[in-house]
Amino acid sequence: MPDDRARQPRNAFPDLPSLDELLATAHVVSLPMRVKFRGIMERETLLLRGPHGWGEFCPFPEYADAEASRWLAAAIEAGWHGFPSPVRSLIPVNATVPAVSADRVPEVLTRFGRVDAVKVKVAERGQTLDDDAARVAAVRSALPGAAIRVDANGGWDVPFAVSALTRLAAVGLEYAEQPVPTIEGLAEVRRQLRAAGTPVLIAADESVRKESDPLRVARAGAADLLVVKVAPLGGVRRALDIVAQAGLPAVVSSALDTSVGIRAGLALAAALPELPYACGLGTVSLFTSDITLDPLVADDGAIRLRDVAADAGLLEQYAASPERRNWWLARLARVHALLAP
Repeated sequence: MPDDRARQPRNAFPDLPSLDELLATAHVVSLPMRVKFRGIMERETLLLRGPHGWGEFCPFPEYADAEASRWLAAAIEAGWHGFPSPVRSLIPVNATVPAVSADRVPEVLTRFGRVDAVKVKVAERGQTLDDDAARVAAVRSALPGAAIRVDANGGWDVPFAVSALTRLAAVGLEYAEQPVPTIEGLAEVRRQLRAAGTPVLIAADESVRKESDPLRVARAGAADLLVVKVAPLGGVRRALDIVAQAGLPAVVSSALDTSVGIRAGLALAAALPELPYACGLGTVSLFTSDITLDPLVADDGAIRLRDVAADAGLLEQYAASPERRNWWLARLARVHALLAP
């Protein structure tokens, strides 16, 4: 049974780099995307360089400073503390299919090369379950032997989620990620699917990374597995701690990161004692360009663990506007103050 240690605040730490030190290395970039993802066509991020390498601070603009503080803690861990020792060097990854029309699915999948698992976004605003079913069916048609998981980002209510997953299960689903927004709702969806004999596992994402108590989902029996992301959980070490306490299988995913953020996700996947599922760390393929000349992208369904460095030319080419740079630097200053001991 998970204990309560993860409830305690982990923000403040005494060896925090000064704000001046962070500002001296800060680069704000805006990277265009190939397809709309989370409703955006450009991804803004702030990159930092520390003595151990590069870190990425990229909480989405709508996130409050308190939530964003965990993202900064993760970036500082990467740049100023480094990562735990790995137990594996090759990380299997899934392809990610945004909420595109079914006819665009082959085009999206082509960018990922050979893959054995695909995550399909569903429950997009303005779309219907018929759109979702067509998209999932197109993935199954293109990759008959692949493991397919769907991600609703909490976009359904309980009755609709049960109905939708019952329908989508016809093509074979490995699991459904965050079909409803609440932990209680996840538990109910899981209970009803089991009672009906529908073979779809439930994975918790937002119910882990957005909760003040990320272990409550495990205590509630609301999920069969956890989706863990380094930045929203405050770093690789804290994510490892949460997975260990939860006692559930884990899938490592990304938050639409550049290769710098993907490197942190790979560090988590490489350090987990067990890695039963392909990881959602292939999202660099959704950008038209990265910030490194040697991006962390999958080769034959996996990414080999290695370090990355941002390229000065690409940082300059994709530098955000002065207004957006000032916005990010002001955010950095506010969030840094929250991490101060």
